[in-house]
Amino acid sequence: MYFSFIIPVYNRPEEIDELLESLTNFTSSIPFEVVIIEDGSSIPCKDVIEKYLDKITIAYYFKSNSGPGDSRNYGMKVAKGDYFIILDSDCIIPPNYLNQVQKSLDAEYVDCFGGPDAALDSFSDIQKAINFTMTSFLTTGGIRGGSEKVDKFQPRSFNMGLSKKAFEASNGFGNIHPGEDPDLSIRLWNLGFKTKLIKNAFVYHKRRISWEKFQIQVNKFGKARPILNSWYPEHKKITFWFPSLFLLGFLFSALLVIFKIYFFIGVYGLYFLLLFISSLLSNKSLKIALYSVWAALIQFYGYGKGFFLSYYKVEVLKQEPQKAFPELFFKK
Repeated sequence: MYFSFIIPVYNRPEEIDELLESLTNFTSSIPFEVVIIEDGSSIPCKDVIEKYLDKITIAYYFKSNSGPGDSRNYGMKVAKGDYFIILDSDCIIPPNYLNQVQKSLDAEYVDCFGGPDAALDSFSDIQKAINFTMTSFLTTGGIRGGSEKVDKFQPRSFNMGLSKKAFEASNGFGNIHPGEDPDLSIRLWNLGFKTKLIKNAFVYHKRRISWEKFQIQVNKFGKARPILNSWYPEHKKITFWFPSLFLLGFLFSALLVIFKIYFFIGVYGLYFLLLFISSLLSNKSLKIALYSVWAALIQFYGYGKGFFLSYYKVEVLKQEPQKAFPELFFKK
């Protein structure tokens, strides 16, 4: 197959530089092109791209700002490949990535796949802690490539493959963000296409993010889920409630401390101790382990709060999602 890497970018030329550099280090001879879509950036990456034109095949397009989903669709419409690989601009790709993709598709072809993410040693301590929390089986992050059923995996758009056939049948991503990737996965299932997880096709996801931005991000994730549940009620899961129930339980346990009931807050303390130990063993750093606990608190608080608010507005008040949360929808 001929692969097209689809990469939308917004004001992040330094990330494109790192990503393209990693693509030049591929160990395979599998043919591919890179399609970069500049989504209305005020700081374009065109000068960076010129450094790599003699090393890899690159097509560059500049368009008005319309969000990552629409930009990916734009890229897939102009791409020459028959299989698209969608990446975020803050990813770094391992040398054997394309080999792992081709090997898996040769063994069991699917029209859509997803891969997990990992952290490099060069990442900051905050980036490593957030990566741990977003991928650990002890948090909701396990669904990003660990605990979710492999044959019913909902690929995430930071590392996602999509055939040209599936793209044309589904019309690609919708205008919700975040949430555009599970939305596309469910529509593909309804059209009869299969998805899967390729565990060995991982990327290094840099996430140039602060604690404040992380909280905003997971809060939006929480807001998006009840909207998706209202669109596709047949795919609701009780696990989607876990962060919100975790948050409520924590608040209730803290309240019981006033009445000198310590058992429940002790259970939470044990959980965070396990999370701390797991991160310490994984990252070999006391600081990152402490940061991981803080990242988990932000994750549960942000997601849980967003989920509750969205559930109340969408499911109880029956508000239109676009009117209830206009910040989650890009205008095409």
